[in-house]
Amino acid sequence: MSLIPVLPLFLELNRQYFQNSLSENGLPRVSVRWSDGRMRTTAGIYRSKTNFFGNKASAIILSRPVLENLPQKALTSTLCHEMIHAWIDLVLKVEEAHGPNFHQRMAEINSAQTDFQVTVRHSFPILKRIPKWVATCPSCKKSFSYRRIVKGAACRSCCNNYFGGRWNQKCVLEFQPFSRSNK
Repeated sequence: MSLIPVLPLFLELNRQYFQNSLSENGLPRVSVRWSDGRMRTTAGIYRSKTNFFGNKASAIILSRPVLENLPQKALTSTLCHEMIHAWIDLVLKVEEAHGPNFHQRMAEINSAQTDFQVTVRHSFPILKRIPKWVATCPSCKKSFSYRRIVKGAACRSCCNNYFGGRWNQKCVLEFQPFSRSNK
């Protein structure tokens, strides 16, 4: 599939599955665009930021490198996935990743048609990058791959298991440069 304009597809999906709630006066409440080519590890992303004056800017960015050589249904399912995130943020005004609202809307869309399948995770071919860092939890000794050092990153399992889901200094990950012997 060559790159196609995504706005008409966005407007069609908005009409069919979101009751035009992601547009106002025929214009999208979310900017929709192709990535500049650097986004190689995910098919799409929804971003939302509020500026100093309280104005919200939202964007759906679709990965050109990941999606350009895949069938149309890969683009449609990815765009619809990101539109669910936008709908949860802009319409429901809830902070949620892939929670109950996401799963409910995903199930409604999937049961309403058979042309494409919206999923939480895609299985598109993506080149795996070698990590630069390995972070280890000092408590449970689990290790995680990272592309960069994330200050204050903590082991989610240990925070959940021992500190009621709250961040704790005892769970802060220790970063070491990646080497083949780490894994």
